[in-house]
Formats: sequence, C-alpha cells, structure tokens
Amino acid sequence: MAPKGKVGTKGKKQIYEENEATLKFYTRVILGANAIYTALNLLVFYSSSTFWTWFALVFALAVCVGSYRAMSAMAQAVFGEDGSLLDGGIDLNMEQGMAEHLKDVILLTAILQVLSTISSCFWYLWLLAPARAMFLLWVNFLGPWFSAETPGAAPEEVTTS
Repeated sequence: MAPKGKVGTKGKKQIYEENEATLKFYTRVILGANAIYTALNLLVFYSSSTFWTWFALVFALAVCVGSYRAMSAMAQAVFGEDGSLLDGGIDLNMEQGMAEHLKDVILLTAILQVLSTISSCFWYLWLLAPARAMFLLWVNFLGPWFSAETPGAAPEEVTTS
C-alpha cells in the first residue's frame, strides 16, 4: 500500500551527505575495476598484451573519469563564509536525472573492463551505451517531435458514401 500524503523532500544536509557517499562509492568502483584490469592484463599477461589492451585501459579511464567529474560538478556544495551549508548541490540519487545515466556509464564500463580480462570480445558490449543514448533521444525528443501535429493544420474531414 502506497503511503498517503505528500512525498517527503530531502534537506540540503541529507543531499550533501548522500552525494558524498555516492561519489565515494563510484571512486571505489573505478579504482577497483582499473586495479583488476591492470593487475591481470598488464602485469600477469604482459607478454600477450597489445596496443588494444592499452587503448582499452585509456578509453575506460577517460570514460569513467569524465563521468565522475561531471557527477562531481553536479554535486558541488556551496558553503557560506561561516561554514554553513547554503546548497547541497544537485541530488545525485534522484530518479530519472542525468546523474543516473552517468552512474550507469561508470558501472557499464567498470563491469566490461573486468569482464574483458576473460575475453576482449566483452568490449563490444560497450555499444550498449550509444544504443541506450539513441533510444532515450528518440523517446524523449525526436519521437514526440516527429509525431506532433502541426499547429496550423486543419482537421481532415471524414466523408461517408
């Protein structure tokens, strides 16, 4: 049974604390995935690593660091001169927000990075990210724009014989 009444809102301090915890979690995810990938591919299997092994590491680092920095910028808190919290930043844990997509990109990249230690073919699954982006673009912007009726068009008359 759904609770009745108004949905509760979060305070600035709660948003700030949750954002800090979220950023700490994703820092650990990024560092852990890169440590596993580096330890296995570049230290244990160094003799069989190729240019593409190094390229995949740089690609994963760029994607993860870029996504993390975007999330970090969104969660930037503002403090007053006396040290009081004026703004907790954008809530990184809200549903259907941009931060949710950034978190998905980080998780997808980290999972594929670890799986790629088994087989390099797992990197092809990263194509799911642009496919999801195209889907969201179509559902949220292009689809409604193409299917919208023109404002000046007169309704068609229906004739019966």
